[in-house]
Amino acid sequence: MTTTRTALVTGGGSGLGAATAERLRAEGLTVITLDLNGADVTADVTDEEAVQQVAKEIGPVDVLVNSAGIVGPNEPLLETTVAEWRRVLDVNVIGTVNMMRACVPGMVDRGWGRVVNFASMAGKDGNPNLSIYSASKAAVIGLSKSAGKELATTGVLVNVIAPAVIATPMNDTTSPEVLAHLTSLIPMKRIGRPEEVAELVAFLCSERVSFSTGAVYDISGGRATY
Repeated sequence: MTTTRTALVTGGGSGLGAATAERLRAEGLTVITLDLNGADVTADVTDEEAVQQVAKEIGPVDVLVNSAGIVGPNEPLLETTVAEWRRVLDVNVIGTVNMMRACVPGMVDRGWGRVVNFASMAGKDGNPNLSIYSASKAAVIGLSKSAGKELATTGVLVNVIAPAVIATPMNDTTSPEVLAHLTSLIPMKRIGRPEEVAELVAFLCSERVSFSTGAVYDISGGRATY
């Protein structure tokens, strides 16, 4: 008898998180979405106490997808403020850490788990006028590589996805000039679709992946160069 695995998807109210939740449900997983609104559970990933409480209420989680994130300001580094840096790093980095600290111990205890963190091509290339976002996503990549090594013998795999520009509500506030520039960097000459990213997530959350951890998976229409 196969036990149905449970997945928790942050940022699951829209965009990549919602597409991921839909795809994982199609895989037969029980999926719980977490977001500030429009999700199964309402919580702020930056609130450590709230995250720990949600984890207790939900119970065992086998799959954790950290999709919650914000872009932050589109402005030159020298015009950024400390408050802007702290806000983006709090959501994109500390939020991911909070979720992992709440959910991964149970995975380790049970000897099986999958964690997929969302980074960005910006975390590898560095996008101009998006220094805060780029730095935060570079941090998520480093965090995932480190955790993957730490947990390598536990049965818990930690991998990270680095998408190029994807058609999501998060990019609705990105200026047309920036979107045009980022799209021009993609050899396929188009932005990605959420369901294309969700397909990769589904693989990384499954039994089908077994010898990959601490790895960065690009989904960039050919933009990635390393």
